[in-house]
Amino acid sequence: AAQGARKMEDYGRFLALLASTLLVGFVSVILSLVWVFHYREGLSWDGSAGEFNWHPVLIITGFVFIQGIAIIVYRLPWTWKCSKLLMKFIHAGLNTIAMILAIVSMVAVFDFHNAKNIPNMYSLHSWIGLTAVIFYSLQLFLGFAVFLLPFAPVHLRVALMPIHVYSGLTIFATVIATALMGITEKLIFALKSPAYSASPPEATLVNCLGLLLVIFGSLILWMASRPHWKRPPAENAKILRPIGATSEGTEAESTMTNSSNADKSDLRSNTEAAKKQNIKFDEAGQRSTM
Repeated sequence: AAQGARKMEDYGRFLALLASTLLVGFVSVILSLVWVFHYREGLSWDGSAGEFNWHPVLIITGFVFIQGIAIIVYRLPWTWKCSKLLMKFIHAGLNTIAMILAIVSMVAVFDFHNAKNIPNMYSLHSWIGLTAVIFYSLQLFLGFAVFLLPFAPVHLRVALMPIHVYSGLTIFATVIATALMGITEKLIFALKSPAYSASPPEATLVNCLGLLLVIFGSLILWMASRPHWKRPPAENAKILRPIGATSEGTEAESTMTNSSNADKSDLRSNTEAAKKQNIKFDEAGQRSTM
């Protein structure tokens, strides 16, 4: 009973943290819209400043908020009964949407710069931002090729999973750092009278937006790095298919179960070994955080 109460308390903590994270992320998106519509020239696609404004809005919406949700989607307890394949598709789908929005946001900047004869790719913000987009594209491609499509051998997935997880979290943190550089750069360039140093309302609003992005990133990284909030491998031990199994990590058990001349004690010990092996492989398949 005490253990059950602890689990419920832990579940309650997770839900409170999740709600806080979603709220902070949602408010960040709203503030980016308030910024461009109230203080800047709104949104357009005609080479004007309104076209540039798609850049902060789409980066915050896609590259920060949606990517953050994609990272923690495996951690949502009510998804643990869903198939691993479905969760992989959701994870990959959210990351693909984030990628598309990031690319559109970059096209908007280059288009605006070219229309106004502003040089491209001279700032540190642009260097790190383009690097993040390139690595994110690579991460997405490798994620599809290795973890989603059924061709990669299990040992390769096991070997690449820690790299996949580390890369995903590093790219996410880099994106937030780059966003902070970008909004600071924009304020310095755009605020002339009054200047940024005079702390006009726009500067205060955007500084608060930056703080929210840091809080959002911190909450996502905290949720993604807690081992006890990991999708439990045991859930997938239930779906081992003894006959004709094709799911990754179940081949060993399938072979044993179909072996007609294995005695019961051998089968029992072999099944235990297979379950342990399946849990190891399953963890590799679960914790994708593109």
